[in-house]
Amino acid sequence: MTSPDKLAGVRYVVDDVQACIDFYTTHLGFTLNTSAAPAFADVTRGPLRLLLSGPASSGSRATPDDATTPGRNRIHLIVDDLDSEIDRLRAAGLSFRSDVVAGPGGRQVLIADPVGNLIELFQPAHTPAATTPAKP
Repeated sequence: MTSPDKLAGVRYVVDDVQACIDFYTTHLGFTLNTSAAPAFADVTRGPLRLLLSGPASSGSRATPDDATTPGRNRIHLIVDDLDSEIDRLRAAGLSFRSDVVAGPGGRQVLIADPVGNLIELFQPAHTPAATTPAKP
């Protein structure tokens, strides 16, 4: 698994990403990290990264049909290798609440804790490594 010292991410499925950006940054001391509104944004406050997923984001589509609000919210954990994590968790006897879903930001799958709270395992899409310009 990825190092636990990274930000803790919680995904909120929302109807209006921009309104939520405004609310969290104006009223609750969050800082905008990324905006791809109206589909997605993330805001941070201390060690918390709040992912705001609108109806067009892949994060809002992966929720099982039987999970209704407020049960659509889930903890979002970033992993380095989603396939390895799935294999490891299946070997431990865990079952999954969704198939793997891919979107422009990466791939994800849902599991549930013992009482049914959803946990999203997310592998970000790899971005090409930046190249260093040659020195003249």
